[in-house]
Amino acid sequence: MPDPRRTVAFDDIGALRATYKIDNATIVYDKTKPGGSVSVGLAVVLSTDRTIALVADADPVEGKLLEVYADNMAAVQVAGYCEFPGGNAASLTIGQKFVGALGVAAAKGFIRVAAPAGGAYSQTQAADSLNGRGAIIDNDDTAKVIVRL
Repeated sequence: MPDPRRTVAFDDIGALRATYKIDNATIVYDKTKPGGSVSVGLAVVLSTDRTIALVADADPVEGKLLEVYADNMAAVQVAGYCEFPGGNAASLTIGQKFVGALGVAAAKGFIRVAAPAGGAYSQTQAADSLNGRGAIIDNDDTAKVIVRL
């Protein structure tokens, strides 16, 4: 039997889930897809009251889309450790806060590091500072970046 101390894993630590409505535009129910949508596993943002959409660049991340149901409701992980795909050519620095990012062909639902404050504080840095969340824990696989929400 393998020694459990030699395996680093964060699966479901502190996981907290909530139910939201989907926007039915960026997130669409599809009974033929695992979890009910091609968007399962991507990062989401609150778009209107109790409603989620896939994150765009610099959006605050509400959580990870876990499952979409036929009644246009969805399960979202809103706390704990989870994985997100990194954005297209995104910076993914360990220990840094993260925000929404775009993937290849401007696809929504990805993450990147929140822009750090510099000497000449820019509008982007200010927005990222306000919208940044959690911390990046592991960036070895940019398709499965481990974060703490």
